[in-house]
Amino acid sequence: MWRLIKTLFILVLLAAVAFVAYAYAGPLFFPNDFAPPSTQITQPVTLETK
Repeated sequence: MWRLIKTLFILVLLAAVAFVAYAYAGPLFFPNDFAPPSTQITQPVTLETK
C-alpha cells in the first residue's frame, strides 16, 4: 500500500513540475497557443448623468 501511495505522490509531483515547465517554456515553443486574441471588440456604453 505504501508503494502505491509513494508512486502516486511521485506522479503528482512530476505532473506539477511538467505543468510549471510548460507555463514557462510554452510561449517559447508554442507562441500561438499563448497569444492573446487579436480582434478588437467595441461595445457601446451609456452613462447615466444625474
